[in-house]
Amino acid sequence: MRPYLNNTTTRLPSSATPPYLPFCHHSHFLSSKTSSFIPLFHSTKYPSLRNPKSPSYHLQNPTNSPAFKPLVKASMASSAPSATETKPFSVLFVCLGNICRSPAAEGVFRDIVKKKGLDSKFNIDSAGTINYHEGNLSDPRMRAASKRRGIEITSISRPIRPSDFSDFDLILAMDKQNREDILEAFSRWKSSNKLPADAHKKVRLMCSYCKKHNETEVPDPYYGGPQGFEKVLDLLEDACDSLLDNILAENTNIHSS
Repeated sequence: MRPYLNNTTTRLPSSATPPYLPFCHHSHFLSSKTSSFIPLFHSTKYPSLRNPKSPSYHLQNPTNSPAFKPLVKASMASSAPSATETKPFSVLFVCLGNICRSPAAEGVFRDIVKKKGLDSKFNIDSAGTINYHEGNLSDPRMRAASKRRGIEITSISRPIRPSDFSDFDLILAMDKQNREDILEAFSRWKSSNKLPADAHKKVRLMCSYCKKHNETEVPDPYYGGPQGFEKVLDLLEDACDSLLDNILAENTNIHSS
């Protein structure tokens, strides 16, 4: 049986919100004095939602708001590089095939830099003047000799390329022939690749940094016995220690950055 309905109209309390009106995610779009919903747009589909007494709301581009500009400025400032940030100092070690001496130099120098807590301040790589071994790991004999000293060599052989003369701050040649080949490549590439005119000044001999040894070149151990690899590592450890001291002395910003 249907419940009895009288003819008396039941009023909702003034504070109640009509259940048939849509809610917005933000409560401030509901009037605090009335239960009427104030839309952000003029409804044509639902004319009953119009409120002629409410102020009109015009859609506008939020970027034109005065409050928007400080937000943009703050966002740009947070994404801009700090004035104190410096580009990592880049060092490239080069030998003939990039499987013995230069990957060992890369590994030794990387190890010294890491122990000083400066690995984030340096970009370290190695290359060869020929591409015979491109894509190969370094000589297993050199990797074994380095590992005995606690140094891991993980580099993959690659030939020197034109961009190296722009990307690196120092290019260290293992012997005089390597240096000549590097400089010849620079002369051949500098015009067509728009390289810095003074990039040849970046090329130096590795042994010019030695303090404990009198050798002027790092000998190629490829055709020798195990002792040759040990000798190379002795020279490289000497030169790399001095090399780092020299770089830090000439670039004080590396410590302060």
